[in-house]
Amino acid sequence: MKLTKKLTAMAMAVLMAASLMACGGKEASEPAAADTETQEPAADTSAAEDTEDTAADETEDAATDAAEDAADQVSDEVAAGGNIGVCIYKFDDAFMTTYRNALQEILEGKGYTVTVMDGKNDQAEQNNQINNFIAQEVDALIINPVMTSAADQIIATVKDADIPTVLINREPTAEQMAAYDKLVYVGCDARQSGTMQGELILDTPNKGDINGDGKISYIMIQGDPENIDAQYRTEYSVKALTDAGMEVEELDLQRGDWDRNKGQEIAQNDLAKFGEEIEVIFCNNDDMAIGALQAIQAAGRTVNEDIYLVGVDALDAALNEVVNGNMTGTVLNDANGQAAGAVEAMEALLGGKTYAEGEQSIYVDYVKVTPDNAADFQ
Repeated sequence: MKLTKKLTAMAMAVLMAASLMACGGKEASEPAAADTETQEPAADTSAAEDTEDTAADETEDAATDAAEDAADQVSDEVAAGGNIGVCIYKFDDAFMTTYRNALQEILEGKGYTVTVMDGKNDQAEQNNQINNFIAQEVDALIINPVMTSAADQIIATVKDADIPTVLINREPTAEQMAAYDKLVYVGCDARQSGTMQGELILDTPNKGDINGDGKISYIMIQGDPENIDAQYRTEYSVKALTDAGMEVEELDLQRGDWDRNKGQEIAQNDLAKFGEEIEVIFCNNDDMAIGALQAIQAAGRTVNEDIYLVGVDALDAALNEVVNGNMTGTVLNDANGQAAGAVEAMEALLGGKTYAEGEQSIYVDYVKVTPDNAADFQ
């Protein structure tokens, strides 16, 4: 039996027992029927009535205390006895490593039993893990989908099992979320991160136009183009430039799958092909940006002098490069804040909260990171 059902039954049992105590106390205080032929003359009963009222009040207080104790026990049991299944799309993603470690620390600190599974970037593998968690009757699930396109299947599965579920990092559409009222998404609005990347370029002395030809020539190293975060970061980083009245030229856009080695390879090939035409390298995450930095340095280019480089996530390695002047900037993707928000949303669901359509996405703000403030996040 799931924890929530067990605790609800426990609370109801305590409340019923308390109610019976109250009823029983009342009946016990009523005088038994007497033989009127042998009954003595009635005495002053006011003291007895006072005693009866006091006993009833005490019984009611006991019932109230029992109810409060039951509620407290339910609250304590939710934190102390819950079994939580966590599915991460792959363990060797640098950002999700930070995220899952924060998530596990918070959950275990609250007394939950936590099992974290590596999806190995394989949706079929993750589907099996979700089904296994359901078979084990976990009390809640926290899922970082391998593929955003699998959202319909994931949501249908957890809905059929009636398991409170928090989706993280990869956001389904509002229409998909609306299919299940015990479902919440906790993450960041990727449009904000893309906009901030563009702003980092606009904040440079020449607004990204290093060669002064009136346009910003860039390459875009994208994550997984099927992922909504990759789509929004790609679109809105450039949109920030055009909204500011800048002319842009896309020299190349390639898929890097969030991977450092792929980021290095793409940047290396593009630097060899386009040379000094490249003024800006946009990367959808920091891991690919660090790979691109290796290619930039190998090509004899210098960030913030003859080329600009921006990423997203504010990984420790990227923060060090920003502080040292080797990256123009990054955008903090607050893993700790999102982990805390995911746990808070999960506990609300375990407590019986349901969410109406349009209220199922909870966002944590991104933060623009520059050489001026990067040390604050280290």
